Amino acid sequence: MSAPNSNDSGDYTTRFGSLADYDKGGVEIIDDDPKNYVFSNIFEVCSNAAPYERIAVGKNFEYVVEAARAEGTSGWFACAHDEFVLSLDGEVEVHLLKPDSPQVEADSQGAHALAEAPDGRKMGRLVLNRGHLGMLPAGSAYRFDAAAPCALLFQTVEGPVTLQKWAEICQT
Repeated sequence: MSAPNSNDSGDYTTRFGSLADYDKGGVEIIDDDPKNYVFSNIFEVCSNAAPYERIAVGKNFEYVVEAARAEGTSGWFACAHDEFVLSLDGEVEVHLLKPDSPQVEADSQGAHALAEAPDGRKMGRLVLNRGHLGMLPAGSAYRFDAAAPCALLFQTVEGPVTLQKWAEICQT
């Protein structure tokens, strides 16, 4: 989502971004040190990412918001706790599986990439379009399929697949 743009009449128009059309934006510092602020553009982060690379774009203690570019079919992931995924643009299918045996330790944190699809029964699928939010249940395995590139946001806990690229993605 881009910031409101004003026109000559003083009215504001909100434009929603996408991977195909976004404004980079920026931070305008009035009376402070720019080093007190960071700013990144989620669509830019996803545009420059490899498919399904989960890059931290927000962090509060162990909790993170990760941005990912969905394109093609991902590998399988599993997590010991619930996660949430939001489609920012485009369409992505989420395939859910209930594994026959746990794929991660019960006290593990964050999402884990699995070497292969686990044995188990299908739980169903989610079809997420722009603005749709889906839950990735604790103990399930999941993978994504997107026919065209789209941007995803994950709400999760920092874990093995979380990438820290702060120096690359943040403007100061």
